[in-house]
Amino acid sequence: MTSGGTESILMACKAYRDLAYERGIKQPEMLVPVSAHAAFDKAAHYFGMKLIQIPLTKAMEVDVQAMRRAISRNTAMLVCSAPQFPHGIMDPIEEVAELAVKYKIPFHVDACLGGFLIAFMDKAGFPLKRPFDFRVEGVTSISADTHKYGYAPKGSSVVLYSDKEYRKYQFFIAPDWQGGIYASPSVAGSRPGGIIAACWATLLHIGESGYIEATKRIIKTARFLESELRKIDSIFIFGKPEVSVLSIGSDTFDIYRLSNFLAAKGWNLNVLQFPPSIHLCITQLHTKPGVAEQFLKDVRDSIQDIMKDLKAKTTGMGAIYGMAQSVPDRSLVAEISQAYLDGLYSTDVLSTEKHMNGSPSHH
Repeated sequence: MTSGGTESILMACKAYRDLAYERGIKQPEMLVPVSAHAAFDKAAHYFGMKLIQIPLTKAMEVDVQAMRRAISRNTAMLVCSAPQFPHGIMDPIEEVAELAVKYKIPFHVDACLGGFLIAFMDKAGFPLKRPFDFRVEGVTSISADTHKYGYAPKGSSVVLYSDKEYRKYQFFIAPDWQGGIYASPSVAGSRPGGIIAACWATLLHIGESGYIEATKRIIKTARFLESELRKIDSIFIFGKPEVSVLSIGSDTFDIYRLSNFLAAKGWNLNVLQFPPSIHLCITQLHTKPGVAEQFLKDVRDSIQDIMKDLKAKTTGMGAIYGMAQSVPDRSLVAEISQAYLDGLYSTDVLSTEKHMNGSPSHH
């Protein structure tokens, strides 16, 4: 167990980096779809690996032929998502697994988002078009978040390996420390036993039947929403999502305006970039009577208002994302983000003393 999806991904990357070192690869590379979670970028940064981004097809799946061409003697791991976060699309795992087998490269499937849905979709009456797990030869590890659709407390995830021989490379052991032999299975030294116990209790309480029923409700609602959204002029759905995420785009208006309109009506959609889009992640809350219908009504009403003035400026978070995408020097965006994070940790106390211009001062 780990503290979340990011750590699960970090652990798999660390394991395959160390395995690559053992195989004589001095500069390990990971081949990662551009749609894969940013935790892979983080792992590459932390562990000194080179991340090679693989483009997507028009269906928003990773381009398998592009991945094949990117394989080299330095390739330490291949990556696919099941499904990926931005558009909810399942990557062609079987095809990439064939590459993994052919070139003897470890292959990680990131199922952090939908792992506790896709595992039950077959029994829920919504079989996936293609398998994703260890039944596929070549898949060597899977990450899945228990704190998402597993409904366990926040801060719990799992990383699984097809063979314990891969898992041992995840561990860190310092046998010569004066304080004793130090060995840990993941990033953290001290780990929250309460969360682990609560996660286990949640899994037992809900049980397989509970997860199947939850999956059935969520996927049924997602399919209904997708079919209805596709009927609305001026917007489109990216790719062919099979699970619980629907990504919406538009060639008619700034899609971020729709996000703003829906936010004003109480809906919280994720804002995406490259390309501009927004997505809805369907949960059990959306399966309650009338909720999906209300969402569709609000989308239609919002688009009707947007179409009255297509030249209106986008404001709020949508404007920020639109501007951020247009900045060619990405280091500027990173600097602004860094300043924001720094601000979260600021301990400066604002003065109550007022100045003539009304601005607060610092002591």
